[in-house]
Order: sequence, then C-alpha cells, then structure tokens
Amino acid sequence: MLNLIRIATLAGVLLTLPACADPVRQLVVAAQIDNATQVKKLLGTGLDPNTIDPVTGETVLMVALREGSEGVAAELIADQRLQLELQAPNGNTALMMAAFKRNRTAVLALLARGAIVTRPGWTALHYAAASGDADIAGILLDHHAYIDAESPSQLTPLMIAAREGQLSVVQLLLQQGADARLRNNEKLSASQIAIRAGYERIAAVIDKHIAGLPTRR
Repeated sequence: MLNLIRIATLAGVLLTLPACADPVRQLVVAAQIDNATQVKKLLGTGLDPNTIDPVTGETVLMVALREGSEGVAAELIADQRLQLELQAPNGNTALMMAAFKRNRTAVLALLARGAIVTRPGWTALHYAAASGDADIAGILLDHHAYIDAESPSQLTPLMIAAREGQLSVVQLLLQQGADARLRNNEKLSASQIAIRAGYERIAAVIDKHIAGLPTRR
C-alpha cells in the first residue's frame, strides 16, 4: 500500500509540473515512476541521458535501476549518448546497481554495450554476491569478472557472499575457483567472516572446500 501511495504521489507531481518546470526534475521523477514515455519525450528534446539527480548525485539511469523502473532503464541504456562508466558519489556504476538490484535484463544490456566488469575496489560481482544473485554472478564471471577482486578493505566477492548468508553464490564462487584462503584487512577469511555473521552452515561449506584443496608449499 505504501508503494502504491508513493507511486501515486510521484505521478501527481509529474503531471502537475508546468511546461516550464525544470526538465532535470521531470526526468528524475519520470525515472522514479517508470514513465518511459515521458523519458523518451524529454530525451527527444535533447536532454542528456547522463543527467545527474541533484539530490542523490546518481545518474538518472542509476535512479531508474534503484527504483526498479525497467522501461526507463531500457530507454536510457538504448541511448547511444549514454556514458556507461559514470559513478555516483559512493563510486557505484550503473552495472553495479543493476547487479545489486538483481536486474538481469539491465545487466545483460549494459554488458552488451561494453560496460566495464571489473574495476579497482568494489565491483559488480561484489554487488551480485551481496544480493545473492547466483545467475548474475555467473553472467559476470562469463564476462571475465575477476573472481577474487578486493574491495578497499580487501573483501572479496566470496567474503561478501559469506557475510550476507548467500549460500548459492558462495557455492558458485567456490566452484569457479575463488580463493577461500584469502583474508581481508582484519585478517579474517571468508569462513571466519561467515561465522562472525552467524552463518555456520556457510562456514562449514567453505571449510570443507578448503580441506579438499592441495596443501600450499
């Protein structure tokens, strides 16, 4: 009910905006409520698909992805002017947001456009691991995502999946060769991180995997 009220409120704001209203505001609101027709119209007037929401600092595509606005996201990704690697203030890219929101369609569309899969620090694979989407994690790996990418605090996607209790992603990453022996900046392994988060079953899966590995010399 709250979501319906929110959508209705946003729609009312958009419909009551006068013709001279700020087009950036119109575009952001349209992205929030998945009004793809309005977005197409605004882009047709020359409005930049890379427009930044002045409130969040995110691109309008990130806004659409965060809000689950599938039609608007598709419209923006199809625009050849779109700059795929723009970042929000927290460093998020559109691909990272799409992975976190479990938006398989957007992930595939962004990859088809050439979005960078692995970058220094947080990656889309970290975000897929956090959200527990093994399908998207697999897609990213198929597009050469670095499986042991480290965040600024040396957290790998496996560690993130373990911390968030995402068993299916943990299993996928282990099967695909993730290094379960790595440690973060606190000197904690993925198994130890899982235990600290209360996921003993996941820790057991990781420990069993490590037990089957050749001894390091």
